[in-house]
Amino acid sequence: MTDPVPPPETPVGPKFGRQQIVASILTVGILVLVFAVVLPKFGDYGAAWEAVQNMSKSHLALIALATVGMIIIYVFPFQAALPGLKYKPAFLTRQTSFMISNVVPAGGAFGLAVQYGMLSSYGYAAAPVTATIGITSVWNTLVTLSFPVIGLIALVWTGQSSSEAATVTLIAAAVVITMIVVLVLVLRSEDLARKIGRLGDRIIQRGARVVRRKIDFDTEEAVVEFRSSIVDVVADRWLLITLANVGQQLAQFSILYLGVVALQGGFSGPVSLFEAFAAFAFGRLATFIPVPPGGLGTTDAIITALLTTFGLANDDALAATLIWRAATYFPQVFIGAGALLVWRRGNSKATAATG
Repeated sequence: MTDPVPPPETPVGPKFGRQQIVASILTVGILVLVFAVVLPKFGDYGAAWEAVQNMSKSHLALIALATVGMIIIYVFPFQAALPGLKYKPAFLTRQTSFMISNVVPAGGAFGLAVQYGMLSSYGYAAAPVTATIGITSVWNTLVTLSFPVIGLIALVWTGQSSSEAATVTLIAAAVVITMIVVLVLVLRSEDLARKIGRLGDRIIQRGARVVRRKIDFDTEEAVVEFRSSIVDVVADRWLLITLANVGQQLAQFSILYLGVVALQGGFSGPVSLFEAFAAFAFGRLATFIPVPPGGLGTTDAIITALLTTFGLANDDALAATLIWRAATYFPQVFIGAGALLVWRRGNSKATAATG
């Protein structure tokens, strides 16, 4: 860990105002719609709960073990992006951020502000903290967008998909490859970063003219600043960063797949590994929607619908989704609340000791 250095400028965190109130109302509305109207059309909650109760103890133990593993692995992307960051501060920061981002409506901005403040409190200056947050966000986005493409490719390759899906796969793959190429070019040199930033400026301004809005944002400088903040770390640790982010999401998927296997009576049931992965991957896309937080409800509906499409019984599909949601959401929310209390207590002691 570096010596304690206060950041030159601490960004002002978002305030709970009109937008948050509107987001809260929308969140409640979406959750009621999904859990009270949409999901019951796929299966019966009572039957789904009965299916969970009928699962063997060994299957439940495997799911519990996978949940513990997911919580442990969830910290690794931060450690990969910030050299020297020890596990405990990384754990407290990640879990607290998860809790806020996934509980507060449109809480992504709050989560980022919390990450900045907590990492700064552990002695990291503004530049490495900003780089860590930027790298983790970008890699998480790339992995989330890449997984549906991988899932579709796997289904097409194994003959479990249609020609229409193959077309969608090609389009989605082109989008992901374009994003990766742009990122590589930005990191390759400052000159290329400036050219891409200027191109972004032209696109934004043309869009602004279409909607007749004035947008005062320097994309070129933003791209260059982003590049300068992450280029050194990415050059040295890109493989580790990639593996950490892929591992984090695969750990989440393992819980869903174990639930599917348990409910359908084995690995040779109606839903294959690739189909379960495709359902998970497309469900995860809903996390990009800021309301509700963490794709709560929207992701569940997509996963349940796709599992039933792939042949899993409706009640079993609903049960598998609910198991996945319960394991990947509630433990980290409660752990995040505890992590926040632990951090605040430690930070108060550190402040008192230096005061």
